Amino acid sequence: MPIFTRRLFLPLILAAAPAFAAHAAPAIDTAQLAAGEKVFAQCKACHAIEKGKADGVGPNLYGVYGSKAGTHSATFKYSAAMKASGQTWNDATLNSFLLAPMKAVPGTKMTYGGVKDDTKRAALVYYLKARSAE
Repeated sequence: MPIFTRRLFLPLILAAAPAFAAHAAPAIDTAQLAAGEKVFAQCKACHAIEKGKADGVGPNLYGVYGSKAGTHSATFKYSAAMKASGQTWNDATLNSFLLAPMKAVPGTKMTYGGVKDDTKRAALVYYLKARSAE
């Protein structure tokens, strides 16, 4: 590359570098992740979250964040209500569902009463999101 081209483009490339760095994967909040894992301990009675592990009473939740409700696990028999909910699992839908599953999706098979503590529920949503990105 000719010297005048390098002099022209190098400053532009260096100026753009911070913008590209801003789009890098966000750092994991290890405290929030640990708090979410602690809350998930009660979910383990029905759900797994390890890649490749079989469904239990509930579907394996590995990679659930970002998936369409009622479709995540190919082997789990979801309720008609869950399949028809039309939800995609994101922060808002997971928060609502984990607060009161039977209210968020009437007719769901999940009879758990929900995580009422906002801080614990937020940590659980964070944990599911982080584990889904692995």
